[in-house]
Amino acid sequence: MTETNPFLAGLRGRCPRCGEGDLFAGFLKFADHCPSCGLDFSGDDAGDGPAVFIMFAVGFIVVPMALVAEVVFRPPLWLHFLLWLPLTAGLSLALMRPFRAIMFALQHQHSAAQGRLDDENGGGEP
Repeated sequence: MTETNPFLAGLRGRCPRCGEGDLFAGFLKFADHCPSCGLDFSGDDAGDGPAVFIMFAVGFIVVPMALVAEVVFRPPLWLHFLLWLPLTAGLSLALMRPFRAIMFALQHQHSAAQGRLDDENGGGEP
């Protein structure tokens, strides 16, 4: 079985190993396993990494637009809230699922795991 591209699998919300089974059981909840190849998803998690990337990406899009609107049109504050809060929330929600899936697929591809201290050498000394 060939390894799938983690970016394509993530964008499609598919299993990082086979590229066929659904990765999600809900909007952001990972399934327990792949229905196609049986890969266990329970031990992996993307954590908060996707949220950090999304904050930077959405901020990179929304902040310049808000600044240009302020300088050119000088809208009242309530109009800024009316424009930029829904856009920010919508972009964040739209990007959360694919970013979460891509991060999960990359972790699977690189066999990433949480860091652990190794006490075999008497307190972690080399």
